[in-house]
Amino acid sequence: MTKTKPQEQSKHDPSEIARLSILEAALPIAGFEGWTSKTLREAVASAGLPEGAEKLYFPGGPAELITFWTARCDAKAADAIAAMDLPSMKIRERVTQGVIARMEAIGPHEDAARRALSRLSLPSAGTAGPRSLWAAADTIWRTIGDTSTDANFYSKRTVLSAVIGSTTPIWLSDTSEDKSEARAFLDNRIENVMQFEKVKARARKVTSKLPDPASILGRLRYGGGRKKRWRRR
Repeated sequence: MTKTKPQEQSKHDPSEIARLSILEAALPIAGFEGWTSKTLREAVASAGLPEGAEKLYFPGGPAELITFWTARCDAKAADAIAAMDLPSMKIRERVTQGVIARMEAIGPHEDAARRALSRLSLPSAGTAGPRSLWAAADTIWRTIGDTSTDANFYSKRTVLSAVIGSTTPIWLSDTSEDKSEARAFLDNRIENVMQFEKVKARARKVTSKLPDPASILGRLRYGGGRKKRWRRR
């Protein structure tokens, strides 16, 4: 029995269809008016839904709508990354192309994305901004094949979240056709990530050769070493 992908399920989920309709209607409005309660209400009307439907589909307000959009961008980026020839790419190229795929997922809605950055920086947005960055970083690492489960899992996503967070405004402000300035900026940030990974690898190599403090303390406590015999003179 084949499993249905979440994207395919959404095509048949009435609630998800309504949420997508609201999002599609909101994107062009948000680009001009920002992500406000008014924008949400106008999007509901434009989508042909009953008045007040925003409270049903997005009870968290504009911030929840933005989070929904970023999740859709993550899914789109994941599809683009999965279509790449990942086995032939080094880890640095995988990460770089992953971030680019996530930036390109914004598509023609860069004005709405700029407004979203401003909206998520407000206290009323709570932790929506950091959580969206973490989700994007997690999507990229998982899709390029990361299987870490230890402390590396968190450090990789924390560092990449910072890369995505710093690259996004540069990407949105770069008006060149090939985004050359933003790509150069991203390359520098990815270099920082790679250097960080190298430092961690060296640290693990060094610490693996060090004696286990617990073992040493145990021997001291319970006298695990050989006892010396002293002769009386």
